[in-house]
Amino acid sequence: MDNGEDIAKKIEDISKRMEMLINDTSVPKNVRSAINDAKGHLDAKNNETIVRISSAIYSIDAISNDINLPPQARSAVWNILSMLESIKVGN
Repeated sequence: MDNGEDIAKKIEDISKRMEMLINDTSVPKNVRSAINDAKGHLDAKNNETIVRISSAIYSIDAISNDINLPPQARSAVWNILSMLESIKVGN
């Protein structure tokens, strides 16, 4: 598998994780909205991969320390951020 396919697979996995958080009603609405925005950036095919990833990171980073975020959702958000950062650094 080449690097482009590997990155696409990782982005697809991250997108699925985001979708789970978006559908989790225990996550505050503002957090779900930010994750939805990040997912939109990530899924947009009109920008370069690094731009899409950076935009997604920016959207999620703002809510990653929200005091109303349940612990399991906080862990999931941090995991998503970590996965996005690893793609960005590796690219």
